[in-house]
Amino acid sequence: MCKHLLIIILLTGFAFSAMAQKPQTDTIRNKKDSLNMKRDSATSKRFIPKVTKEEKKYHPDSLHDPHKAVVRSLMIPGWGQLYNNQWWKVPIIYAGLGLLVDVVIFNQRQYGPLLIVARYYERGQTPGTKDPQYALYTAYVNAGIPAQTVYDEVNGYIRNRDLGILGFMAAWGIQAVDAYIDAKFKHSYTMDTDFSFNIQPTIINQQNFAMQGFNGPVIPGLKLTFVLK
Repeated sequence: MCKHLLIIILLTGFAFSAMAQKPQTDTIRNKKDSLNMKRDSATSKRFIPKVTKEEKKYHPDSLHDPHKAVVRSLMIPGWGQLYNNQWWKVPIIYAGLGLLVDVVIFNQRQYGPLLIVARYYERGQTPGTKDPQYALYTAYVNAGIPAQTVYDEVNGYIRNRDLGILGFMAAWGIQAVDAYIDAKFKHSYTMDTDFSFNIQPTIINQQNFAMQGFNGPVIPGLKLTFVLK
């Protein structure tokens, strides 16, 4: 009985000893996996998003009022341009309006006296020596200028005067429209890299009815292209 008990105890001890000597493969595998993960994390680079620097853009100014710009230009020429911070246009506006005023004044001064002379021609009368237009009438008569020429000159002066008045009114209106358009761009549109234009030389096929001064079959020209992105 004691012999059998001793044998059981020895077998049990050998079994526990064998189990104790069995390598722990799971632990070793886990350690290897953790080392590989550390190596992978060390060798991999950190992702950094690339930031591109955008060009400066000028966004619309919602507080800029196109109605205010056009009203100011209709009241005083150039006031709308000053409101749009385009002061350099003001001298151009007043130079154009000033030239048109000179045209009106010059033709009016020539038209008035010559109209009186034309009436003397029409009536066949001679003005008195004290008449303000006596010298002018005498100069025309001594030069042998016929009545029809005097009438044509009168019509020419009055036509040029009226054209000067119309041009003055048109220039006033154009500068008001210009102020409105510039203010509208500042208020509603973005003038940046989304808008561009290109100018390049080109060849135009010559038509039979136009540009006959060119000897060749084609006409040189310029091509203007606007691009809205």
